[in-house]
Amino acid sequence: MTSVYSTLDWIVFGLYVTLLIATGVYFNRKKSVNTQDYFLGGNAIPTWMVAISVLATSQSAATFLGGPDQGYQGDLSYLATNIGAVIAAILVSIILIPKFYKNKVFTVYELLEKRMGSSAKKQAGMMYLFGRIFASGARLYMAALAVSMILFANIDADSVIIATLVLTAAGLLYTVFGGIRSVIYGDVIQCVVYVSAAVFVLYFLYQAIPASFSQIVEALQHPAPGADSKLALLKFDWDFSSSGVFNFWSAITGFVLLNFAAFGLDQDMTQRVLTCKNAKEANKAMLLSVVLVMPVMLLFILIGLLLFILYQRPDLMQISAGGELIQDFQGEKITIFMYYVLNEIPPGVKGLVTIGIVAAALSTLNSGLNSMSSVLVNDIYRPFKEKHHINLPEIHYVKAGQVGMALVAITLCFMAILCFYWQRYTDMPLLKFALSVMVFSYSGLIGVFLTALFTNRGNSVSVFSALVVGFLITLFFQPYVMSILLPQEMVFDLGFTWQLCIGASVSFFVCILGRKKEMANSVKPCLEAST
Repeated sequence: MTSVYSTLDWIVFGLYVTLLIATGVYFNRKKSVNTQDYFLGGNAIPTWMVAISVLATSQSAATFLGGPDQGYQGDLSYLATNIGAVIAAILVSIILIPKFYKNKVFTVYELLEKRMGSSAKKQAGMMYLFGRIFASGARLYMAALAVSMILFANIDADSVIIATLVLTAAGLLYTVFGGIRSVIYGDVIQCVVYVSAAVFVLYFLYQAIPASFSQIVEALQHPAPGADSKLALLKFDWDFSSSGVFNFWSAITGFVLLNFAAFGLDQDMTQRVLTCKNAKEANKAMLLSVVLVMPVMLLFILIGLLLFILYQRPDLMQISAGGELIQDFQGEKITIFMYYVLNEIPPGVKGLVTIGIVAAALSTLNSGLNSMSSVLVNDIYRPFKEKHHINLPEIHYVKAGQVGMALVAITLCFMAILCFYWQRYTDMPLLKFALSVMVFSYSGLIGVFLTALFTNRGNSVSVFSALVVGFLITLFFQPYVMSILLPQEMVFDLGFTWQLCIGASVSFFVCILGRKKEMANSVKPCLEAST
């Protein structure tokens, strides 16, 4: 395998590896002695760090690679989805976070236990694990694919697998001993690294365009005769297909549900805010993370807009018009950003892009390892031991958490390799692919939690049914499934945000069909309004 790295690129990459090793050793020097410390950081993590960690967790390699693609192919409308994020963050801070702290939970699914029984908690936790393996595996695959292209100059199966194994091992070793504290501290560093890398790329792109700022803006406002402006922010068209998922109506419906689930029902994100001192600080961290994500998201979209000028406006580039741009790498379609990295980017900057991709991947991977291990230990393993009256010291569950992280890491490796083949059967862009994967789990989880929060209905049977129905409805809407079940003329394209709206609604109605069962030795329901 031949590397396409220059000496300067290797120096940049080597410095980053040194930083990883040094900070990993430093953050893991303090060993956790109980699960409160290992999974919740002793509720002593600074608010600003938690906010950056939530930001870093949400901004994966999918954003690093797919965000520029959105700017290149589309416009600024992806930013409008933050309307849904703001609404969802406010709802979570009012409805859920106070209850999490009032009940001193380790995982969000513990809220279901007192309301619907231990089976409901376990079922919701299992559904989260299922969806998170798909979502985190997809993001790991994207990062491994990009690293393989840059480092090995190919995307052969062995190169992608090596990249996957290296990324997973790095993420596991970085956090396995220090727990959530190492995850959050590491997230802050990784966030600084990948945002800095994106800023450098944006700078070099801008310098490569021999046009003034006003000329660039004018070109983006009028990209082609009769074409819509690429600076459009709000789109009010009634497009329910995949191409319309970033319009205003999707932002105030599907993206509200998507972000409500991500911030409040997904242990991967919620675990961060549970490390704050109290609910008030957790709310601050949640809202601050939403504010911080906007300029970061804009940064990656701006890269895509400048790539549009670079490749689609030869008049501004002062060159003669060339032929059609072939975004291809060894027979596989790649994003415009990867095309730029592989063909145009200056020496040294390629190294920066690599560490940016790795940093974005690790920040998401590390959080997934710890959060999934938290669910395995606190929602499944510990209740099993306690049910059989097996009393074990806290350090045992800390070690169980470390073993859980290792098991999750192995599972994510297999999932990433599966995604290597899976995406080849779809034409979905990377960003939409990564965003849509978690919908399989979110549909059922939203229906279950809405039932628990706002009704007096539901039991373990209806919870299970709702989770299964939510998954099956989302599965039905996938093009590769519809093409099997329906005649070709009946196959249609429905955006993942609308899939989520339909799946969550049906799951909710399925869940409320179950009558509430009175539990022996019941306590005051944890979902009653906080006082």
